[in-house]
Amino acid sequence: MDRLELLSAQDLGRTLDRLASQVLERVTDSRALVLLGIPTRGVALAAVLAQRLAAMTGHPIDQGTVDPTFHRDDLERVGTRLSQPTDLPVALDGREVVLVDDVIFTGRTVRAALEALQAWGRPKRVRLLAMVDRGHRELPIQPDFCGRVVPTSRHESIQLCLQGIDGEEGVYLVRSEL
Repeated sequence: MDRLELLSAQDLGRTLDRLASQVLERVTDSRALVLLGIPTRGVALAAVLAQRLAAMTGHPIDQGTVDPTFHRDDLERVGTRLSQPTDLPVALDGREVVLVDDVIFTGRTVRAALEALQAWGRPKRVRLLAMVDRGHRELPIQPDFCGRVVPTSRHESIQLCLQGIDGEEGVYLVRSEL
């Protein structure tokens, strides 16, 4: 496997600050904001963003998890994994929800997450934040906030590394041997 650095730790930090600022510019009330991470890396990314947003706003930002596993229409292609429980810190009715994922690829994970959200209430608005958009969309879903657009081939993948999980920070393009 070949791994190419796309964002260094410093670049990742700047990108996270930019994304947090963009989120704050687009919400009418930061106290109504809820970040919901999509497992697996989206959950950790949402936690990091919530910390940065709290530092910018001076108050905690609600943050949780929405697991779309049982709403997927492509399990035979992507396989199953141990699902994480959906963890919502507050009721979603009337809230501004930002779904957070590390990488957007076909759009099917986001579609499933949107379907899963329907069971939990009616937010005022739902937006999507992705650290990397790698293309190859199969559904008309686009992130509202995006750290970096990186066109990839099907045999490449994107790896987001966060200090709290990986002991290093950065975004990498991983090329698999064919």
